[in-house]
Amino acid sequence: MDCATFPMHPKMDEQLARTFVINEEEEERHIQKVQNAFLYYGPYACQRLKRSMDYLNSLSGEDQVMLTKYRGHLECVRTCIDRNQAVIREILRGRVLYPTDEATGDPSEFDEPPPNVRHGDMDQIDIPFDEADVEPLKILKAQSTLKLIARDWSTEGALEREQSYKPIIDSIVAYFKHSDIELKEIKILVPGAGLGRLTYELACLGYSCEGNEFSYFMLIASNFVLNLCDYENKYVLYPWVHQYVNNLRREDQVAAVRFPDVCPLKNPPKGHFEIAAGDFLEVYKTPNAYNCVATCFFIDCANNVIDFIRTIYKILAPGGIWVNLGPLLYHFSDVSGQNSIEPAFEDLCIIMESVGFVIEKSRTGIRTKYAQNPSSMKQSEYQSLFWVCRKPDLFEEQRGKRKASREPHDLIVREDSEAEEEGEQQPERNETEEKQQLKPLATANCETEIKAQPS
Repeated sequence: MDCATFPMHPKMDEQLARTFVINEEEEERHIQKVQNAFLYYGPYACQRLKRSMDYLNSLSGEDQVMLTKYRGHLECVRTCIDRNQAVIREILRGRVLYPTDEATGDPSEFDEPPPNVRHGDMDQIDIPFDEADVEPLKILKAQSTLKLIARDWSTEGALEREQSYKPIIDSIVAYFKHSDIELKEIKILVPGAGLGRLTYELACLGYSCEGNEFSYFMLIASNFVLNLCDYENKYVLYPWVHQYVNNLRREDQVAAVRFPDVCPLKNPPKGHFEIAAGDFLEVYKTPNAYNCVATCFFIDCANNVIDFIRTIYKILAPGGIWVNLGPLLYHFSDVSGQNSIEPAFEDLCIIMESVGFVIEKSRTGIRTKYAQNPSSMKQSEYQSLFWVCRKPDLFEEQRGKRKASREPHDLIVREDSEAEEEGEQQPERNETEEKQQLKPLATANCETEIKAQPS
């Protein structure tokens, strides 16, 4: 397909379409800021490097002699930043969202970042976002995007993907068995799809899978990997080059990562596959539209997590399941100008059951890392939550009662107790009821299609 154009999302109703047209100019400005953040990645990163170099040059001659290899290392850091910027130029070359004639230039043209980039704001949250064409925090998001490319599309990210994606995939495979129904008829939605690897993996198994993503940083990068990388390990990134502390060896900071480890163009998925852009709560309003919703590090991205849970319940077909893995970071907590509620896990269980879900399985203490430098002396990990919830099928609704949750909401079962529970006798469902649960509402498009669509 032509990756230079992004068609309007097909699920958009007339009212939302009119709003889209009205806000298109504002959205263009936002996308331009995202592209500028990528563009100024190099000059901004070099400012941090320059501070180290300037201080090194101010030291005594004796000290500088002892730091000769360190000086050479800093020159290597500069080279890695330049090579990252070269990859970013490739990522931006398609101008796939809103091509513009405005001059944004080659990053190498800029010796200094624009004056409205304030380098001391890296650790502050109260930044006037609307006043700058290039915002420090957005440039830091560009840096984070490089780490997420390593997480989703490199060999080095395989362990993190094993921790985060495998429990979700295994649960979906166990519930939607190929012997029961054609996998291409199972429609799966992955909100917060990020760079698209989980969505791609599910589509490769044969499911009809749609990812949804709001961040243009993620959309620009995922479009590049999914549509423009034409062979494996084509590009080299240095995702840890911004980490100046907790390095055991100099080489750890400048370690190279190749991507993509799998080329989607050469290895198209068996099932229908697409990435759709837009706000999850605004785009997905059609009831009973999906057989499964899979969320990974997503549920805590809402101001009001109940809105997410209600929407997931609404769009699931009767008998469909919601599979979730991740922490409860609550991204809007303590952010200036944002409202947020932060329910604990036991509160979430009450909410899910109140909305109508049956909690089929829940676990705590799932050890997961997120875009971590594997060689760093500092390692952070989450004790993540994992659950599988089911929307009651038509038989249960007609009887006016629902199957009780296997685990009461006041019981927290840790990961290490899973083996004990697997040995317990589970209630059986009759064949007719099981088939009714797995019956999709609509037949999915079985053709392979890798595309992205904005809201």
